[in-house]
Amino acid sequence: MIQIRTLLLLSGLLFLSCESSQTHSSLEDKSQAEEKHRPVYHHSPREGWMNDPNGMVFLDGEYHLFYQHNPDSTVWGPMHWGHAISKDLVHWEEQDIALYPDTLGTIFSGSAVVDKENTAGFGAGAMVAIFTHHNPRLEQEKTGLHQYQSLAYSIDKGRNWVKFEGNPVLPNPGIADFRDPKVMWHEATEQWVMALATQQTITFYGSPNLKDWERLSEFGEGIGVHDGVWECPDLISFEKDGETIWALLVSINPGGPNGGSATQYFVGDFDGEKFTAADSVVRWMDYGRDNYAGVTFSNTGDRKIFMGWMSNWAYANEVPTESWRSANTFPRELSLVAVDDKWFIASQPVKEISQIITSPQSVSRLLVNDSIALHKQWRGIPITYRLDFTVPSARSFKVKLSNSLNEELIVGFDKDNYEFFTDRRLANKIPFKDSFPGKHTAPRLVEDDEIQITLLVDVASVEVFADGGLTVLTDIFFPNEDFRQLTLISEDVELTHVAFSPID
Repeated sequence: MIQIRTLLLLSGLLFLSCESSQTHSSLEDKSQAEEKHRPVYHHSPREGWMNDPNGMVFLDGEYHLFYQHNPDSTVWGPMHWGHAISKDLVHWEEQDIALYPDTLGTIFSGSAVVDKENTAGFGAGAMVAIFTHHNPRLEQEKTGLHQYQSLAYSIDKGRNWVKFEGNPVLPNPGIADFRDPKVMWHEATEQWVMALATQQTITFYGSPNLKDWERLSEFGEGIGVHDGVWECPDLISFEKDGETIWALLVSINPGGPNGGSATQYFVGDFDGEKFTAADSVVRWMDYGRDNYAGVTFSNTGDRKIFMGWMSNWAYANEVPTESWRSANTFPRELSLVAVDDKWFIASQPVKEISQIITSPQSVSRLLVNDSIALHKQWRGIPITYRLDFTVPSARSFKVKLSNSLNEELIVGFDKDNYEFFTDRRLANKIPFKDSFPGKHTAPRLVEDDEIQITLLVDVASVEVFADGGLTVLTDIFFPNEDFRQLTLISEDVELTHVAFSPID
């Protein structure tokens, strides 16, 4: 709950000062120590381990989020599919575990579709999950055949699941890393198309019924970043000026632009059989260290809604939380933007965020000469908020989140290097992992004078959307005391359209 405390005047216009006292209603039985760093408005599991988001699908007014889950430990282990449902992409209600390990193996990543025409024979409108079975015994025996694709279906809107008795539907042809099926319906060729991670490439398969799959083509050799294994592909399309533009998302670990896990993407054409990239430009969905394995929801029409795992394999098993580990990024709506005759994906927080914003306030102009301690001007700030502002001329600036222990997280723009950055080197006085501290940079993709910035700040994360989401950085942090100080730093720069929006 956000409690209004006082009103004050800043630069001749009204701002709202507030303090926050938040609770996580579904976790009231947890102690404060167990819940330290628990996000307020990002999805996280009630308890246990979580990694990749899986099977994201929309059906009859409900968004279904499945995820890689170890319910018995806070470190990676035997994978299940956890399950949460939301009606608004903001408030998530945890469900019973959807898929358990079985004699074929544990349940690795995959996707879900709505089979409207009953092509698979499970019923018209059935929800069908397509996932990787991972067989630990075959892996130990070093057969190289330990991953294969299987089906499960639900005829009650995802509440109960039945595994297909004919699993696996796509046996392993001899590829050790053979996983993460993302399936979509390709209208032009009237078939289901699966994008599958196959070591250092993506292999496409086609099927009329989700059960019988034929290899179509392979993409990836000689293009993109190959410093780590390719994972979690997603093939999506955008309509631009009467033309269909395709994008292929591919996660890679390691090999990200700032180390460890990250997601690259390619823009081009898909003809129902093969994907062809329009160029060899390396593009990244997010330049921060903490957005991995993200894919889009299926069955959402023209909306492309993306969520990623908000962590990094370099330290995910060791982050300092007690009863649970990991959260997901806030849902983002994707669009396609032309920059210098090339297409790039832009990401923005979904519009549904407005439902959790309380008492937003704004000023049309704010002069920053050296620094402004907004937490003093406003007599305190909440620890969860959205901050938007525009820099009319491309000058260097910093936004510093800090606490009384002199821990700090900095977001900014470096004009000399023409890049955005996040800096969490001082965010934890005693780092839990040597690979965690760091400064993470992202090139600016446009040369406009005006810079638009949006920050989403939660208890232990910041998501930075620059230039309308053309450049994005996501970083998590674990301070020993909440960041309740907010300071703007620059040399004689006038910010415009400054909006501060507490989030409850």
